[in-house]
Amino acid sequence: MKWASPQAWFLLFPIGIVFLYHIFRKGNPQASFKFSSNALIGNTNPGFRTRLAFLPTLLKFLAVIFAMMALARPQKANTKVNKNVEGIDIMVAIDVSDSMNIEDMQPDNRITAAKSVIHKFIRGRTSDRVGLIIFAGESYTRCPLTLDYDVLLQSLDEVTTDNIKQGTAIGVALANAVSRLKDSTARSRIIVLLTDGENNAGTIDPDTATDIAKGFGIKIYTIGVGVNGQSQLPIYTTDAFGRKVKHYQPIHSTVNEDLLEHIASETGGKAFRAVDTDALKKVFAVIDKLEKTKIQVNEYVKYTELFDHYLFWAIFFYLLQIVMSQTILRRVP
Repeated sequence: MKWASPQAWFLLFPIGIVFLYHIFRKGNPQASFKFSSNALIGNTNPGFRTRLAFLPTLLKFLAVIFAMMALARPQKANTKVNKNVEGIDIMVAIDVSDSMNIEDMQPDNRITAAKSVIHKFIRGRTSDRVGLIIFAGESYTRCPLTLDYDVLLQSLDEVTTDNIKQGTAIGVALANAVSRLKDSTARSRIIVLLTDGENNAGTIDPDTATDIAKGFGIKIYTIGVGVNGQSQLPIYTTDAFGRKVKHYQPIHSTVNEDLLEHIASETGGKAFRAVDTDALKKVFAVIDKLEKTKIQVNEYVKYTELFDHYLFWAIFFYLLQIVMSQTILRRVP
């Protein structure tokens, strides 16, 4: 509830002063008649009338207070909010080649760090459809565009580097992502490509896939993860007792930064480099700011006037004090 004319409350000060004057005034003159004997009029002891003599003044005060509240125009507001949401369609393509198991990013390795940061990124979306593609020597859609983030995140959590042809087919991954976005009517369509290598597999080269994405107006954000150079790849074997034993073998891992920069710039996106988990978090924070959902809010408010309720009580108290003053609280000389 709100008051449409709150300035009426300033009347409370003079009303309060008048009320206090009536309550505490002294030497109130009373009309009187002289009689030779009070036997003519009987016992004039006012009794309860004296104790309740303040009631008419109090009722007048209440009547004025409620009248003042009516003047302040109390209103009940009924608000209706219409939201027009223009979401974004996002396909996330994650490299799951063996090199993503290299343990140079916290808390464990590249693939674990990537999944953790992407998990948080997805949780931060509200009205955007997000899909998931994984790729190595080949590419397939792990989860199509969806608003069901719980299903998407469950699918992301189950991603591993196992059971997929090895290699790095960046062009095929991009073409797969484009095929999922080309028919979308979202105001913005983007691909987030995360890889730690360079294109060395697949039947579609990255330049061709980039041109296709550009033709459909799809932006590509590229992220190169991990440190370039010689690294140690963990390999698991089973010993004679059936226990898993971890070994390491040398592997050379290099991110083709020039290719990722070319892909991003050609499509209007941005290229990023993340050599540790903190840097990867900052990259996705930047992407999150660059690709914000557009929400247009229209608010409609309907006010219902409530002054008649207060006016009713003002009239009631005023009439009540008149009735009481002329009947049970009538002054007797």
